[in-house]
Amino acid sequence: MAQPLPQITVGAEAEAVYARAEVQSVPAPVSFIRSQPQKKKSEAAIRPDDENKPKDYFVEKDGLRYAGSHLILDMWNAENLDNVEIVERALKDAVTAAGATLLHIHVHQFSGEGGISGVAVLAESHISVHTWPERGYAAFDIFMCGEAKPALAIPALKAAFRPDWVSVGEHKRGIF
Repeated sequence: MAQPLPQITVGAEAEAVYARAEVQSVPAPVSFIRSQPQKKKSEAAIRPDDENKPKDYFVEKDGLRYAGSHLILDMWNAENLDNVEIVERALKDAVTAAGATLLHIHVHQFSGEGGISGVAVLAESHISVHTWPERGYAAFDIFMCGEAKPALAIPALKAAFRPDWVSVGEHKRGIF
């Protein structure tokens, strides 16, 4: 059974914890683990240092090669969850902070004082959000490849929504 994600309170203590721990990796359930894909002959002939190798924007970090880092971010007792302008600005600020490239943004507010769903489509992948203002809850997915740094998007989102606590999990997508 998977261990629950740690809960982090906002404030000086949370910043200290975040500075030390960055992001927690969460292993995929066993049912999702499959055998490694077989390399094509053309791929096997390309050495890692071959300058003719096509750029695939995979991340190479800590001895791993993977498609990208997917952060799952939950915010509780958050503010501004029904404000379209703040949600859109927060997504843009998060993109900039992560060093990503914004291609398109779409934010939709549901009728009445309903929640907001939004997505920032990036050259490096996406950031999405779904809010439940009546519960003070927001769910974010931050998935990025290449040189972008998805963890750097978190402080921008925390500044916009001022949650009482945050949980963060990481899944490395497409590990080779």
